[in-house]
Amino acid sequence: MANRVRFFDTTLRDGEQAPGATLTLPEKIEIARALSRLGVDVIESGFPQTSQGDFEAVRAVCAEVKGRQVAALSGYKREQIDRTWEAIKDAEAPLLHIVLSTSDIHLQGYLGISREQALELCREAVRHARRYTPYIEFSAMDAARTDLDFVCQVFAAAIAEGATVVNYPDTVGYAQPRDFGNAVAYIRDHVPGIEQAILSVHCHDDLGLATANSLAAIENGAMQVEGTVNGVGERAGNTALEEVIMALTTRKDYFQKDVSHIDTTQIARTSRLISRLTGCVVQPNKAVVGANAFAHSSGLHQAGMMRNPLTFEIMQPEMVGWGDSQIILGKTSGRHAFAEHLRKLGYHLNEGQLASAFQRFKEIADKKKEILDADLEALVEAEYRQRIQHYTLDQVQVTCGDHSIPTATVRLNAESGSQLQEAATGTGPVDAIYKAINRMVNIPNRLEEYTVQSVTEGLDAQADVRVRIEAGDQIYVGRAASTDITVASALALVDALNRVVDARSRGRAVA
Repeated sequence: MANRVRFFDTTLRDGEQAPGATLTLPEKIEIARALSRLGVDVIESGFPQTSQGDFEAVRAVCAEVKGRQVAALSGYKREQIDRTWEAIKDAEAPLLHIVLSTSDIHLQGYLGISREQALELCREAVRHARRYTPYIEFSAMDAARTDLDFVCQVFAAAIAEGATVVNYPDTVGYAQPRDFGNAVAYIRDHVPGIEQAILSVHCHDDLGLATANSLAAIENGAMQVEGTVNGVGERAGNTALEEVIMALTTRKDYFQKDVSHIDTTQIARTSRLISRLTGCVVQPNKAVVGANAFAHSSGLHQAGMMRNPLTFEIMQPEMVGWGDSQIILGKTSGRHAFAEHLRKLGYHLNEGQLASAFQRFKEIADKKKEILDADLEALVEAEYRQRIQHYTLDQVQVTCGDHSIPTATVRLNAESGSQLQEAATGTGPVDAIYKAINRMVNIPNRLEEYTVQSVTEGLDAQADVRVRIEAGDQIYVGRAASTDITVASALALVDALNRVVDARSRGRAVA
């Protein structure tokens, strides 16, 4: 279909490159399932050559995802291509994604090669990949700062060797919409054989123009947009796919493009999931998925909305899944009803996870009058994170007040079977908790960020705590939710410290 736009999601690869956004294997599987429900065409599962852990994660995603093309990124060297193919070969529809720099600043200052050498490396890489699969994407890294005629040469060579997708990335977020759109049009007019391939774009948001550049590219003939949910990614992030999807949906009269294969009602839920698992908080005024995206505080706006929602809303919140999703589950609900509702939400828990989640559900139901889907999402995602269990929180007790010294007593269970206990004072209850935990675990770290958000509304809402710590020049994110903020704070730090231990034990060395 000439007017159908394809969506290539790279949340599991480029999105995970955001500082502290490292994902565990169960978390990657859960995100892959969510992206599959959303309906994206391609799920880029990772960069297998970076570590054994990423290699195994790519293989696991390939085994899990059905009905979607699964891609993995590879360098241009033969051994890198071989390694990438080994990771994705069992996917239902594997796509081998090769990247090679093409701009003079990269060729001279990064690779130390000439344009002619780069052109030959492109040919050799695609030719070698063609031995494994007919589905090959070639990306010209830093293409937006590359001489356009040279880009055309490289793309023509890649297509001649068998590439089925050629990607024109704005790797450093340098492009401007008019110039970027004109460049895409130039490529369509000047690359021999371009009609045999899909022309894709991949934009970064360093100047806040990733979505605008992607839409300009679509206007000028690009058939695929690459990006991430929430725009998460390196530096300022990537194109936010939900923004492009809803721009094309809301302004179909202008773009005349078909995106009907995307289930837009999954957008808000997928956004919340990825925000929680990556630890990258969505700003309230973020387009489409921000907490204020459909909120109206102005009296003038409120009056208009009461008369006709179309006066101030160009999209209905239900279109992106922002409807008030409330479930009728409480402390008297049985395990079968609980499991069935989780299944409808798209969660797949094994017996052990289900038993643990149901126990947590009962605990929350004793404290909250209403259980919302957002509560269940936070609860179940915590169960997926239980894989990393070097330390578990056994007990936390705090005393504080305006005329007392904040004191915390914390007890941890170590995977060795031993039990650790420590007490500490601090400037507040959370500070005291963190001092006590750090004394027990003895992993030097610095708290970079501490944030608390309410999962739902009301005084009995769960607190969703996110921490970012620096340990050994690396950033680690911990997350947890509880109706008690101090407990959630302790759980979040333990989660982050577990990630430090896990990463060091697996030796996340770059190949």
